[in-house]
Parts: sequence; C-alpha cells; structure tokens
Amino acid sequence: MKAVLQRVLSASVECEGKTVSEIGKGFMVLLGVTKTDTQAEADILASKIAGLRIFEDENGKMNLSLDEVGGKIIVVSNFTLCADCKHGKRPSFINAQRPVQANELYEYFIKKLKFYGVPEVGTGVFGGDMQVHIQNDGPVTLILDTDDWK
Repeated sequence: MKAVLQRVLSASVECEGKTVSEIGKGFMVLLGVTKTDTQAEADILASKIAGLRIFEDENGKMNLSLDEVGGKIIVVSNFTLCADCKHGKRPSFINAQRPVQANELYEYFIKKLKFYGVPEVGTGVFGGDMQVHIQNDGPVTLILDTDDWK
C-alpha cells in the first residue's frame, strides 16, 4: 500500500461540481492499493498515519500528532500511485489492485483510521474524476510505502 501524505491547513475534494469532503488542519492522503496488499498492510499504514507527529509544537519542532492539534483527514483513492514508469514513456498500471478489491481495502483503511483514533475521515469518490484542492502546510509531504517496512 502506498500513500502520499500532505500536512495541510485546508483541503477539499470536488466531484461532478460538488464538494464531497472538506477539512481545515490535518492530512490529505492519496492512497494507492497494489495487487499484493491485504488488510495487514492497511492496518500498518493506518496505525502509522494516525500516530504521526508532524505538527509543530510551541518550540517549532515537529512533535504533535493529528489528535493533539484536533486535525482531520481526507483519503482519496489514487491508483496512479501504483504506476510502473521503468520502461518507455507511458506508465503501466499492472501493479494496481483491481477496482472491487481496491475499494474494499480503501474502505477498510478508512475504518482503521477511525479505529486508531481519527475522529473525522473524509473521502473522495472511489473511481471518480475528482478535483483535489490542497493548501499544503510547510510544505510537509511524506511518501509511505508498506513494502519498505517488510
């Protein structure tokens, strides 16, 4: 499972001209589900993200968690994170999970974020053509890949 996480001051997702999710301070997470991912990867990634301490404390150090700053999360499914760009100029998406299974793990991941204490988790529209608006804070952007933790 792959995630691009951005610390944001605000973020929103629109689909078909309608705002489907909107937050203030928190995380925007773009989530890619690969063919080899299972609930185990979703558990690990959700736990990691829910506990990340990347908000600044009174000394300007990244030391506070999402919970400590009252932050929220938006998770947007993004199969293009699973692209293989090693050969040629056109990416291959052979490593991306099939839509039905990817959506199941996406939904499971969202439930696990809530389980790990994230009070509000907004979403995009799975498989939808979305416009994602992000006011990055820092900028702080992290790339997380559960394959790196094996």
